[in-house]
Amino acid sequence: MKYLTLLAVLIIASSCTSGNKNNLEVKAPEISKQKSPEGYDPEKRLEELGLQLQEISAPLANYVHAVRAGNLVFLAGKGPKNEVGETIIGKLGDEYNVDQGYAAAKSVGIQQLSVLKSELGNLNKIKRIVQVTGMVNAVPEFKDHSKVINGYSDLMVDVFGDRGKHARAAVGMGSLPNNMAVEIEMVVEIFED
Repeated sequence: MKYLTLLAVLIIASSCTSGNKNNLEVKAPEISKQKSPEGYDPEKRLEELGLQLQEISAPLANYVHAVRAGNLVFLAGKGPKNEVGETIIGKLGDEYNVDQGYAAAKSVGIQQLSVLKSELGNLNKIKRIVQVTGMVNAVPEFKDHSKVINGYSDLMVDVFGDRGKHARAAVGMGSLPNNMAVEIEMVVEIFED
């Protein structure tokens, strides 16, 4: 038995060091490295969708709206706003239903795109949406957190196409700052300078 174990170890070691050395590497699918691929125009897509970006106000505490680290931009969490710019407050499953939560999450997406436009100067610099974390202020019995955060995710795919598809978490919270209905943060990758 001892010799069989040794033989198996030698065979595995041999296969790892000979031939194609990449056989153990797992590579994520690549999206073109060119700056602005043909037909890719999130700015134009926003116009087609009839969406208006917003003016970004200064942060209310000791933080910034976005931090760039290499080719990644990390966006601070934002809450939803109504048509007149007031924060949408209240709990899902009590004051709001899923459709209202979906609309609130979409409004956060518009704010985050506004931050990106302000930071980057042009949304065409966004290579892909990497990750979204959605927090839903909900009563304990509420079970449709994902359906609420779909408002945000669907907007990203509407604007960026396949580049808008992202890894995501959608979680319920017992409360959020100032009782806002949802808070969402995002990480995006930008094209190399």
